[in-house]
Amino acid sequence: MQLGQVFCLLPLLLAVALAQCPQPSEIKDAEGNKVCARMFEKSNAYYDQCCGGEYLDAQTGDDMPYMPLKWINRISSLVVATRCELTVWSKQPKAGNMRKFTAGITYRLKDVKKGLFGTWDNAISSYYCKCN
Repeated sequence: MQLGQVFCLLPLLLAVALAQCPQPSEIKDAEGNKVCARMFEKSNAYYDQCCGGEYLDAQTGDDMPYMPLKWINRISSLVVATRCELTVWSKQPKAGNMRKFTAGITYRLKDVKKGLFGTWDNAISSYYCKCN
C-alpha cells in the first residue's frame, strides 16, 4: 500500500475507531448476558455519531410480529451480535419487505435499500432474532 492510499483511508479508519456503536462481540444487557441485536433510534452522517439515542435490545429467540408501539418505524442504526441474525419486516405482523442482517454494524439504515425507492431507515415494524 502506498503512502497516499494510507492517508486516504485514515479518515475512514479513524471514524470507525471513534464510532459509538458497540462491537458485535460486545453487546450485552445490564446483567452481562449476550444480546442478539441492539437497535438504535439515531444515526448520523458521521459514523462516530451513529448508534445514538435510546436503543431496543433483541434477545436470542425474540419473535416480535408487533414491536412495542414506541419503536415502530423508529430504528436508524443497529448492531447484530457475533453468530447472530436479525430478520426485519417493514409492516406488522411480519409482513411487507423483509431483510436479514447478519453479525456486524449497520451505521446508517438510510444507506440500506428497501425495494426500488425506499431505505430501511425508520422502516422496521417487526423482527425475529436468532443466534447459533
